[in-house]
Amino acid sequence: MDRGGIMKTILVLGAGLVAKPLVHYLLDQPTMKVIVADQVFTKAESLVLNHPSGTALELDINNRELLKETIGRVDIVISLLPWVFHPQIAKLCLEYGKHLVTASYVKDEMRAMDPLAKQKGLIFLNEIGVDPGLDHMSAMQIINRLNNAGGNITGFHSYCGGLPALENNNNPLGYKFSWSPEGAMLAATNDGRYLKDGQVVEVPGSLLFEHYWLVDIPGAGVFEAYVNRDAVPYREIYGIQSAANMYRGTLRNIGYCETWDFLKKLGMLNRKMKFDFSEITPRQVIANIINSDGPDLKKGVAAYLKIPEFALTIKKLEWLGLFDDTILDIGTCSVFDMFAHTLQNKLIYHEGEKDLLIQHHEFMVEYPDHKK
Repeated sequence: MDRGGIMKTILVLGAGLVAKPLVHYLLDQPTMKVIVADQVFTKAESLVLNHPSGTALELDINNRELLKETIGRVDIVISLLPWVFHPQIAKLCLEYGKHLVTASYVKDEMRAMDPLAKQKGLIFLNEIGVDPGLDHMSAMQIINRLNNAGGNITGFHSYCGGLPALENNNNPLGYKFSWSPEGAMLAATNDGRYLKDGQVVEVPGSLLFEHYWLVDIPGAGVFEAYVNRDAVPYREIYGIQSAANMYRGTLRNIGYCETWDFLKKLGMLNRKMKFDFSEITPRQVIANIINSDGPDLKKGVAAYLKIPEFALTIKKLEWLGLFDDTILDIGTCSVFDMFAHTLQNKLIYHEGEKDLLIQHHEFMVEYPDHKK
C-alpha cells in the first residue's frame, strides 16, 4: 500500500480453501481493490460477495491473453495456484513490471528470475505462508539473537504443523483440510532430505511415512514428525553452515503416518487407474485394486495390506466411506481424484471450527564456555 493512500489493485489468482481469509483481509483495507480470479467463477464470486472494493473474474490460467491483460492492469499479483503455474505467472510479472507473492517453495526456474526482478525493482516474495514462511522468519529472529550473543549454531530442528484445534479434532484421521487435498496428496509422495551428525540422510517418497518419530512439544503434547522436503539448503540460506544437524519436519497427530502409508500402499494416490463413477462405487474400486470378488472386503483389504482385520486403518477406511456402495457424482476420473473428493467432503472444517498451528524450533548452540 502506498503511504500516500493511493489505491492499489491486487490480483489474487485462485479461490481455493486458503484464499478466503486473505481476500477478506485485503477487502478490509481502505486503499486496496481486489480482483479474485478462478477458473470457476462462482468460487471467486463467493469470496468477493458484492464487496464494493472486490471483483470476481472467471480466468483459466491457460487463457494466456486474458491472463496477460489482467496482470497488466494490477499492481501486485498474489498466486495461490499450484506451484507449477508460478513460473509462467512470474514471467508475465517481469514483462509488465508487477510485484509477485506466493507461498510456494522456490524452485530453480523461479530462482533464476531473481536478478532480473531486482534489476527492475520488483519484489518477488516466495515461501511466505506458514510453512514455508512464518517458520523462516521466526527461525531467523532466533538465529540472529544467538549469533549476536556469541553462539555458534551446531544443529537446528524445525517442526511445524497445521491441525484441527483439540475441541474440533472430531474425526478418526485427526486431520482436516484448510488447503487443497490434492496438494496434500501430492506432498505425500515427496522425497525428504536432512543432515544428521554431518551426514546427509535421504528419504525416498515411497518411504516418507515409514521414516517418522515422536516429538514432545512443550505445552502442546506429543506428535508425529516426518521430514519436510529438503532441509539441507537452508543451512546456507539461514547462514548456519557450521550446523552438523539440519532438519525440517511436519507435525501430525498420532497415527497419521501409519494410516497414510497404508493409503498409499492401497493405491489411493493412483492417477492412472480410472473409472466411471456414475457406474462404479468406491467399494467396487477397492475390490478391483486388491483383485477381490469376495463378500468380505474389509478382510480382503486387511490381507492385502498385511494388517489385522481389527486394525485402526480398516476402521478409518470404513469411516471415510471407501467400503460403501454409494454412487459418487464425479464422472470418469482417477482413483486419486475419487480419494481427493472423499477427503474434501469428509475432512472439512465446519462453520465456527478452529484450526491449531504448532511451530517448534530446537537449536543446539556452542558458546565459548558452554553448550546449550
